[in-house]
Amino acid sequence: MVKFYAASYAYDYSFPAVALAYFLRYPNPYSTHVLSTDVVDRSFDPATGRLHTTRLHLKRSKIPAAVQHLLPRGFFGNGSQTQSYILETSTVDVREGRMETVSRNLEWTGVLSVMEKQVYRRVAPLAAAPVGDGLASRAVLPERTEVESAVTLKSRLGEARRLKRRRDAAAAAAAEDQRAAEPEDEGSAKQGGGGFWKTWSTIPIQRSIELIAFRRTEGSQPKAKEGMKVVLERLRQGGIVAVLDGMSKDHLQAGRGSHGPWKEQLSQGADAMVTVQHEGDGFLDS
Repeated sequence: MVKFYAASYAYDYSFPAVALAYFLRYPNPYSTHVLSTDVVDRSFDPATGRLHTTRLHLKRSKIPAAVQHLLPRGFFGNGSQTQSYILETSTVDVREGRMETVSRNLEWTGVLSVMEKQVYRRVAPLAAAPVGDGLASRAVLPERTEVESAVTLKSRLGEARRLKRRRDAAAAAAAEDQRAAEPEDEGSAKQGGGGFWKTWSTIPIQRSIELIAFRRTEGSQPKAKEGMKVVLERLRQGGIVAVLDGMSKDHLQAGRGSHGPWKEQLSQGADAMVTVQHEGDGFLDS
């Protein structure tokens, strides 16, 4: 069974501003669980006008008590606090004003695999209703950026064991064909039946894990949106300097001191600003 979460919304900010805010969104007051961000690869194709970026986020998370009760004790090690890496890939089409991103977890995928896909689109400004006499007095609404987000949640708990049993069963069947004259091995038949019951018992656990993750996603997605708004407002008020100052303050308030993984990230933020200004208004964010 697979759970899906989908949401659509818009930011009342221009496309370049949302793009920049996306790449500078960590840290912010709503993402204190994000410990660091590293750019793994980045390239720009002048022929297509597309920017390709791969980043790695290290996040701290707390395993829900309900999930811990479903799995053997010690499954996640000592305690309920864990750290996991999130791989994020993005493609920005600077000509079309469109960006697509895909984020997925790299750890605990056997328990739960999470994939988030987002599409950001630039919306052309529209003329508002007349504010005076004649068409010349029509006001122009600010540019907006629309977002479509989809999250897929799938638990694969027990699938590796089931696949192994299937391979073992296929190998046993092939061996049985070679010695068809020999009597049936009752022990093997009993083992197969036991496998059926084990397979049956993992299905409710998978569904429970997916449901718990779905509810957490419902709560975390609005917070991610609010975090973006904080960064966008900092850009509006004081530009890139205000964003970097805010990132430093958020880092300190998270209790991680004035140095560490984010120190390098702050300098990378300034480089990202140069990239956006160089590419112009076609730069999109996700």
